Amino acid sequence: MSAFTSRLNPYLASLPVYVPGRPIEEVAREHGLDPSSIIKLASNENPFGPSPKAVAAMEQAARQFHLYPDGSATLLKRRLASVLGVDPTNLILGNGSNEILEFVGHIAMRPGVEIVASEFCFAVYPIVAALFGAKLVTVPSKGFGADIPGLIAAITPATGVVFLANPNNPTGTRTSAEDVRRLLDAVSPEVLVVMDEAYIEFLDNPVDLVPEVRSGARPNLVLCRTFSKIYGLAGLRLGYGIAGKELVAAMEKARQPFNVNSIAQAGALAALDDTEHMDRTRANNRVGVAYYESAFAKLGLRFIPSSANFVLVEVGDGSKVFAELQRRGVITRPMGSYGLPQWLRISVGTPAENARCLTQLVEILRPA
Repeated sequence: MSAFTSRLNPYLASLPVYVPGRPIEEVAREHGLDPSSIIKLASNENPFGPSPKAVAAMEQAARQFHLYPDGSATLLKRRLASVLGVDPTNLILGNGSNEILEFVGHIAMRPGVEIVASEFCFAVYPIVAALFGAKLVTVPSKGFGADIPGLIAAITPATGVVFLANPNNPTGTRTSAEDVRRLLDAVSPEVLVVMDEAYIEFLDNPVDLVPEVRSGARPNLVLCRTFSKIYGLAGLRLGYGIAGKELVAAMEKARQPFNVNSIAQAGALAALDDTEHMDRTRANNRVGVAYYESAFAKLGLRFIPSSANFVLVEVGDGSKVFAELQRRGVITRPMGSYGLPQWLRISVGTPAENARCLTQLVEILRPA
């Protein structure tokens, strides 16, 4: 270790590394495949792409590239606030919802603070906790989902933040409305509760916590959402937090100027009005999840019933099956980094993509 690196942030030494889904171009080069022949079912992206309305708005916005974006995203915040029924001061925008999670780290994490999360939680929670020197307390899962009594029992006077994703990534499990409210009622007002709702638009009758923010009843609650999934804008990196005005004001102090570019603002603003695209995506996802789950059941493959836009399935050697699927032009996501080495996470694609993925998976798993 050099004299310089010895003076770097000591928490970097134990910082977990986020491993994203592999890009199509890289897989094509590695295996000598035509990029157009590859399907990517690894990152829970929208198989229909972005909203056509969003694309048109972004093309128009491209003519203003020489200007800085609105640093406060005034128009987008105003429209989003109208959709949600909150005040714009209840909203903070981030470079993906991951940045909202990092804002939480800035305002609520430091050495000596404990962070409570469930086993098989989203990988960014441990990363943010480690980056700020906080102690992660992992509660064993219950049926691959969050054990709410366990999370409540893990809270101590040292707890600063509790994370709960609903639905959860990577398992796709859903926490009931009763359990969500049970957790909220049990948490001290001094503890920040972060509800990660990246996949909430795929739920039928989701628990609606926005009124809790609107009324001021939960000043310690942050809701994290994203334009990456159902809106199909993952490449723009745009997420948002919904919280009380004091929490938002605190997070704004940690936000970099112009963290949301003008293209992202324009695209998101238009996407909010494209309900047809959202409805089509939701309908396709419902059919796709049912398709995979029915097929896995018939094949005798263990899977986790999903409330999101992906399905977690046990395939034996997850890394080996993942690699073989890649060679056949199908990119999925191995789960070894989540402590699930025998599992794959498969995103819902178009019907044709789902059928191709399943056909290839069956061939790979077929006894020799």
